[in-house]
Amino acid sequence: MTERFCQVGAGRRMCYRTDGDPSGTPVLLVAGITLDLTSWPMAMVDGLVDRGFFVVRFDNRDVGRSTPGTTPPPGLLRRALKQPRRDGYDLADMAGDAVAVLDDLGVGRAHVVGMSMGGMIAQTMAARHPGRTASLTSIFSTTGSRRVGQPALSTLAMFAAPGARNRDAAVAKHLTLMRHLAGTAYPLDEDTAAQYAGRAWDRGLREGAAAGVARQMNAIFKSGDRTAELGRISVPTLVIHGDRDRIVHPSGGHATAAAIDGARHVTIAGMGHDLAPGVTDRVVDLIADHVGDISAEGTRSSPSADPGR
Repeated sequence: MTERFCQVGAGRRMCYRTDGDPSGTPVLLVAGITLDLTSWPMAMVDGLVDRGFFVVRFDNRDVGRSTPGTTPPPGLLRRALKQPRRDGYDLADMAGDAVAVLDDLGVGRAHVVGMSMGGMIAQTMAARHPGRTASLTSIFSTTGSRRVGQPALSTLAMFAAPGARNRDAAVAKHLTLMRHLAGTAYPLDEDTAAQYAGRAWDRGLREGAAAGVARQMNAIFKSGDRTAELGRISVPTLVIHGDRDRIVHPSGGHATAAAIDGARHVTIAGMGHDLAPGVTDRVVDLIADHVGDISAEGTRSSPSADPGR
């Protein structure tokens, strides 16, 4: 659980943690927008460790203890129109950060698992750094196409709200958002969500968090429609999505799987945009089976239709 840091370019560093035996199979977890490395449920981390994986988590730039961006964040109008500032970083830059963490650990290839924006970063890493990516698992993510994966209008309104000015307000804002995003079959664990939000405030950008989130949104907009790039992914791919997702419509998961040759697509009924306690074991099993199939066969598993199981 000790936090470590690695240098990424001039004046920037990434914060990361590792769990499990370093001789185990490496799994790199890439968190979503606004989320730091502690957002991954410990039940999920522990479940992967129990299955023999060496788990690596890191703070994306502009969250947690990694170095924040320096460019001005896009204003509300730019965000509403999805018109990015060209001087900001993009998802390819964030994928490069992930590779730098592996470099610091001396890990050649890892099974890469990303959720939401982290799924976009993981997809980009698989496309642009195939030699460092043993497999891809994309959880409630999308392709960047404006025709799929779009958030509900009610969700967009929440992201347009002003940033929190203190710890209590940050906790309350996070709880309001997560209640909105929770699925119908897997209730939100409010105590755990509140603890996470307080912890994230303590180790993050605090009053500057809103600017950081805006810069992360800018990275998504600047990267645009990545469907063609996803078509170049050759590593074994698993796509997981809930059918009650209000921030990344399930069409984003379908489009992701359709863009990647041989990808397996699993829809979890009743899951929203949250790795709630009731679904964590299921996700761990899916990842472990996916990676196990690759290790056992050495090749991509046979593609299957969306089983909804």
